[in-house]
Amino acid sequence: MSQPTLAFLGLGVMGGPMAGWLVKNGHQVRVWNRTPAKAEAWAQSNPGEVAETIAQAVAGVDFVMACVGDDPDARAVALKAFEAMKPGAIYVDHTTTSAALSKELALAASKAGLDWLDAPVSGGQAGAINGRLTAMCGGSEATFERAKPVLSAYCGNIVRIGEAGAGQLAKMVNQIAIAGVVQGLAEAVSFAKAQELDTDAVLAAISKGAAGSWQMENRWATMVEDRYDFGFAVDWMRKDLRIVLEAAQTKGLDLALTQMVDGYCAEIQADGGGRLDTSSLAKRFTSLRKPD
Repeated sequence: MSQPTLAFLGLGVMGGPMAGWLVKNGHQVRVWNRTPAKAEAWAQSNPGEVAETIAQAVAGVDFVMACVGDDPDARAVALKAFEAMKPGAIYVDHTTTSAALSKELALAASKAGLDWLDAPVSGGQAGAINGRLTAMCGGSEATFERAKPVLSAYCGNIVRIGEAGAGQLAKMVNQIAIAGVVQGLAEAVSFAKAQELDTDAVLAAISKGAAGSWQMENRWATMVEDRYDFGFAVDWMRKDLRIVLEAAQTKGLDLALTQMVDGYCAEIQADGGGRLDTSSLAKRFTSLRKPD
């Protein structure tokens, strides 16, 4: 049985490596990016076809994957793709968006004779490069089962949460948890440095106990070294936390910690650090630390 044909829309820090893994797994991939130069650069390292328009990219393929920016981008790209996709094809949206948008686009896809899966991912730039992302999926069981073998090219963990929109809600849960962990880690690193402890020894002591986490294993040392160029940017985290807080408000939830971290991220942005990764929350303590 031949491999399904694919299109990938959006070749940013996440989408580019994800599309590359599809090629490595033997798929024919047609790509499109809003900035043509980025698509051409991708094609220099990957034997895929570059399309000039969304319509050209999606025409006749079995699956369309998208990983773009925010709700307006995701809506515009999806609706343009729906106009040109063949009936029965599956649209997989890896963009982190509101659940409301996913439900809206799932309905639009159904009316166009298409199948829909919202599948936001977690794992950051490193996860995309290594093909070890986690996908949280919303859509029908049948659509999920059809898409799962394709997603396995760049995902090590693929879970169906529920119907359309459920994947996005699960991603919000993920971002709430990450926000708290990164802030806690930033405070822990700052405290250890202020007490003039051997930070390597502290890491060795606490990382295998109850305090351990992926963030600790991967970001403790770089926070200590004041290095913050490891993928998922503060700008994108603020976008995600905005979506979280809007969704929480509709349920009357007061997410105090998430609100606080969102404010701290805003401080990093105001200081020109919007493109730094989220572990740059530790920079606040560097600037606020007072001499003895």
